[in-house]
Amino acid sequence: MANPERKTYLPRELSAGDFPIVMDAGVIAAGQVLSRGAVLGQVTASGEYLLCKVASEDGSQSPVAILDQDVDTTDGAKSAPLRLTGQVLGSQLALGEGLTLAAAKAALRPLCLFIR
Repeated sequence: MANPERKTYLPRELSAGDFPIVMDAGVIAAGQVLSRGAVLGQVTASGEYLLCKVASEDGSQSPVAILDQDVDTTDGAKSAPLRLTGQVLGSQLALGEGLTLAAAKAALRPLCLFIR
């Protein structure tokens, strides 16, 4: 009998506590490859989500949600699950240009998204 093959599964834990998690689907704007934990802003005109970058001037400069699964929109916009509330690990977040963890923490706290 052959030896069984062993594989290791290392989860990328995003949750950091037991605060209630509220999820919703949102449209991720085209032209992005984002990983789970990306801090997103919402474009005012279209309602689509982009990686939050401080220099943006389309509404997406303000963090409003956290992406809950990897998504590739290079071929067009796609729907993906978003975390709207909950506790998350700061070490697992992907931040856009100019956005600091402290700034994301302050912006998301009033929305009941707590970064630890």
